Amino acid sequence: MADPKPLVNHVYTADPSAHVFNGKLYIYPSHDRETDIQFNDNGDQYDMADYHVFSLDTVGGPVTDHGVVLKQEDIPWVSKQLWAPDAASKNGKYYLYFPARDKKGVFRIGVAVGDAPEGPFKPEPEPIKGSFSIDPASFVDEDGQGYLYFGGIWGGQLQCWTKGRFEEADYKGMEAKEGPALCPKVAKLTDDMLQFEGEVQDVRIVDEEGNLLHSSDHDRRFFEAAWMHKYNGKYYFSYSTGDTHYLCYAVGDSPMGPFTYGGRILEPVLGWTTHHSIAEFEGKWWLFYHDASLSGGVNHLRSVKMREIVYDDQGKIKLAQPQPKIEA
Repeated sequence: MADPKPLVNHVYTADPSAHVFNGKLYIYPSHDRETDIQFNDNGDQYDMADYHVFSLDTVGGPVTDHGVVLKQEDIPWVSKQLWAPDAASKNGKYYLYFPARDKKGVFRIGVAVGDAPEGPFKPEPEPIKGSFSIDPASFVDEDGQGYLYFGGIWGGQLQCWTKGRFEEADYKGMEAKEGPALCPKVAKLTDDMLQFEGEVQDVRIVDEEGNLLHSSDHDRRFFEAAWMHKYNGKYYFSYSTGDTHYLCYAVGDSPMGPFTYGGRILEPVLGWTTHHSIAEFEGKWWLFYHDASLSGGVNHLRSVKMREIVYDDQGKIKLAQPQPKIEA
């Protein structure tokens, strides 16, 4: 099977979060832009400043760009870098969750509220209390309880919070070098979806014996790009391994975990990063992801794609069609 074409090619898009609202598929990506900032492990080259929302009435149909729905200068606490967002719906409102650096350069997570899935969104004046790091992924369970998953290593600063507070010196370590891998985070959301309810907790990803994945297990351990979806009564926590460029998943019986490692969904794509979401639409399940094919391999100029996934009789995720190998 040929590699899917980008969903849009008039702007660069990455980190797609897909949801079905009112029978239509909406995609909430980050918006890459050209920059002469040199590539570094802190991710300064990913200098995004606003968000677009895109929608499809049907798979393969035209994609509507709803334009800029939130921009950096409208958010009082933000200094720069509107990275990967996500969205949720509850109580007749729509919520856009986003990470950004505050005025001190520390990543926090904010929320903006809209009356329609395509926005526009009005940001809360302050970030969510107790939030940190990047890549928020929202999930509203069938009982109406909302959750927010988040975390990213290296430029995402997750490694700076191992002592319960921001420690800038821990940038040097980047990630755990021994013992269990750093865990992504999860918190329940208040009924109004604007704050955390209770303490932030670790998302425990374990092996078949119930042991936390080790920090040296780069092919399976969490790096960034959390996502949660539910299938056949099970909770699927999926994520990127970052520096090894796999999209993996783990399965649990509770949205708070623990989650047992289940396998890989996607092999490395063209470009340094990989980030995804999973949604059911028109009776099929779809993986949304990005690569750098549209820009010819420029790592911070990416484009969103989608491809079908299926589940076997044991609930394991597979691509519906083989993934083309990228050229070296």
